Amino acid sequence: MEDQLKDPSIFIGLQGKNLISFGSGQPDLAPPEQVFKILPKYKQFKYGLIQGQENLREALSKQYEKSNKANFVITNGASEALDLTFRSICQPGDKVLVHKPYYYSYVPLLEKNHLKPVFTETINGKIDFNDFEEKAKGCKAVLINSPSNPTGRIQEISILKKIEKTCAEQDITIVSDEVYKDLIYERKNYMLHGDHVVTINSFSKTFAMCGFRVGYLYSKDKNIVKKTIALKTHTSMNTSIIAQEMAFEATKAPHSYQQEQLTIWKKRRDLIYQGLLDLGLDLWNPEGAFYVLPKVPNPRKTVWDLFKKHKVITYLGDWFGAPERIRLSYALDQEKIEEGLKRIGTYLKA
Repeated sequence: MEDQLKDPSIFIGLQGKNLISFGSGQPDLAPPEQVFKILPKYKQFKYGLIQGQENLREALSKQYEKSNKANFVITNGASEALDLTFRSICQPGDKVLVHKPYYYSYVPLLEKNHLKPVFTETINGKIDFNDFEEKAKGCKAVLINSPSNPTGRIQEISILKKIEKTCAEQDITIVSDEVYKDLIYERKNYMLHGDHVVTINSFSKTFAMCGFRVGYLYSKDKNIVKKTIALKTHTSMNTSIIAQEMAFEATKAPHSYQQEQLTIWKKRRDLIYQGLLDLGLDLWNPEGAFYVLPKVPNPRKTVWDLFKKHKVITYLGDWFGAPERIRLSYALDQEKIEEGLKRIGTYLKA
């Protein structure tokens, strides 16, 4: 079991009859119908611009105040955007502040780029600013994820503004992972601002286009943008041009598309949150994204037994810097959530 549960790779993409997966954060809802309309007539198959197709960058600039297409780089998902950003702004040995719990790829990404992660604690999933301010000293960058994977929590606007001020005063670059910014139940997203802020986003969550691998980074810092383009030239080159064209079509989807999806996510959130509370588990109420992070006895055994004995996939909290917990994604339909909760209840009672 120890070897099997080293990382989430054991579960990613796993499918099977009667299997209930609360694992990968992959929307099961359909992308906007607009994205498929180009397929019969699409004929472009040559290399595209390294920075990204102009029509897509132009469309994105309309969503970000006082921006233009030169502020964006289109990437292979948000993951490449994060990788390129840290390689552009940091040197080996630099420290990067990360708030716990964190997305499981953050730490390996930093370490493989020879960077040193520094961790700031959260209180009920919310950043403790006093601890943040102390730990940020000497850091080259801070990484903020709100709404959060794995907690589903959003950071308070007052704290985000303090972070902006502190980082500006200390010349610390803010990397803001906002891939769930359109999936907030409590308020509108607050976008971190500043001359040295890099915003990371993708089409994976908002438009349910995970497999298309279209992400992007946005920054007013032209130097960061230039460096990421230079790196991308010698790594992945251009992001898939047909996927970019489909992403461009997604930007034309009516606002009602996002609102309808958000209504579904909120209903699922209420179902799984109350269901886990009824099972006696301690957890935070998600304010965005589509994850819950309950405390369970013996998390490693729980994850393994649920999988092997009850055909339920959950993720080990230890992968996210939360060793007393397990993570569940509720990116699956209501019937499966209810069945999954039933199986978890059977296991806990046993």
